[in-house]
Amino acid sequence: MTTTTMRASAAVLLVAAALLAAVHAEDPYHFFEWKVTYGTRTILDVPQKVILINDAFPGPTINCSSNNNIVINVFNELDQPLLFTWHGIQQRKNSWMDGMPGTMCPIAPGTNFTYKWQPKDQIGSFFYFPSIGMQRAAGGYGIITVHSRLLIPVPFDEPAGDFPVLVGDWYTKDHTVLAKNLDAGKSIGRPAGMVINGKSEKDASNPPMYTMESGKVYRYRVCNVGIKTSLNVRIQSHILKLVEMEGSHTVQNDYDSLDVHVGQCLSFLVAADQKPGDYLLVASTRFMKESSSITAIVRYNGSNTPASTKLPEGPSGWAWSINQWRSFRWNLTASAARPNPQGSYHYGQINITRTIKLSSGRGKVDGKERFGINGVSHVDTETPLKLAEYFNASSGVFEYNLIGDVPPADTAALKLAPNVLSTEFRTFIEVVFENPEKSINSFHINGYAFFAAGMGPGTWTPESRRTYNLLDTVSRHTIQVYPRSWTAVMLTFDNAGMWNVRSNMWERYYLGEQMYISVISPARSLRDEYNMPEVSLRCGKVVGLPLPPSYLPA
Repeated sequence: MTTTTMRASAAVLLVAAALLAAVHAEDPYHFFEWKVTYGTRTILDVPQKVILINDAFPGPTINCSSNNNIVINVFNELDQPLLFTWHGIQQRKNSWMDGMPGTMCPIAPGTNFTYKWQPKDQIGSFFYFPSIGMQRAAGGYGIITVHSRLLIPVPFDEPAGDFPVLVGDWYTKDHTVLAKNLDAGKSIGRPAGMVINGKSEKDASNPPMYTMESGKVYRYRVCNVGIKTSLNVRIQSHILKLVEMEGSHTVQNDYDSLDVHVGQCLSFLVAADQKPGDYLLVASTRFMKESSSITAIVRYNGSNTPASTKLPEGPSGWAWSINQWRSFRWNLTASAARPNPQGSYHYGQINITRTIKLSSGRGKVDGKERFGINGVSHVDTETPLKLAEYFNASSGVFEYNLIGDVPPADTAALKLAPNVLSTEFRTFIEVVFENPEKSINSFHINGYAFFAAGMGPGTWTPESRRTYNLLDTVSRHTIQVYPRSWTAVMLTFDNAGMWNVRSNMWERYYLGEQMYISVISPARSLRDEYNMPEVSLRCGKVVGLPLPPSYLPA
């Protein structure tokens, strides 16, 4: 099929979707067409191959409101298969559009695919990125901003501006070289530096990246889009008022600076209440022997006063970071995507039905380093796990529950296999992430928000629950696990589908520190999960198979 034919077909589909929306009075639609290509950009003074969307890096902002319909027609003009995942978007009943190798067939080079999803009952700051291989290290990411619907109150006045801060570490080596190094048993090493909104330091300051007007208040949405490094963010002479974290309104505490770990997003308000001039937004690395930083200019409108060269000092040590995490609180009285207050959900009063301990580990397989969870190092399959499950064709593709709820004594003795754990639908489960290593880790669960109830040193035990915050910890989707420590999260597995659980440290993810959780509704009802869309791509064992019977009407 030619590109012209694909575009014509896509246009017909978009018009049909718009007409259908008008007839059924659906939530508003936002249509995007993305052409994904390679392009050369000079970053950190090195010309390199970057993944562009419509010739831009970062990619387009997806700016929408809760429950809007997002339709994105992706044309893959790379020389590799491609998928986009929507980090933090829960894809309610719709893991078909989650964009992970375990849920979707990839978009082949020279072809296109149209994603359709909703940020159902969600608000907040999120981002998207390419999920196959090491493509994430080459760019292709962008921010997702989800606003409250007009009738839902927001616990702060509308800011004068809404600024994206997509900040993260950056490698100047080609993403295919990074992948080859990992395949050969080598490490990707330390990043070459950092970028903000796709720019290195000299390009982030000339012209100024952000402009404020005296007396007004601005919202900064910060996402750590890197692949290895925790960061601390601050602005010279300004206070950061935290207001939102990964889709939850927070208690509005003031901070001099904020730690943002890999894969995490948050929003803070900044009042332009200082003497007009230029100020530096600073992001610096955390928990590294040799700290590095990047700055971007924040200019008061009309100012010609240069910024001070003296940067505000960042924090040091683990204790500061842990204590700051403990200060984050859910705003119990604020509404989120729905009119009812966030605090009307009393997570701390729900009985835990199951505890799953997930311990990360590293070991050698055939002489090469791999990472894993509970002794299994995940490998992707030709047939996506979700499709194999849906078509009842999992035999020969994967087995459920190769790992148990308790890690083995030796997590370094790794087995290579697809790692799929099954859970009972609508059960409230405690998941404990354990990190026995000397470096920090960060974990994400697709399809859900969870309550990070507790953290502590050493190995988790049932007595650790005494330290939990069972009232107002923030509901979020990504959480750090400090070295030789544990983090416990709690959630109800009420979103049917196949969902990726992963380390956000992409070297570890690539080498197997990920898994999938299968959540099946026994009712097989459209109330709980959508049928596989007829437009879904097929690959592997499910090519040519007849569709299974439809789920029952809701």
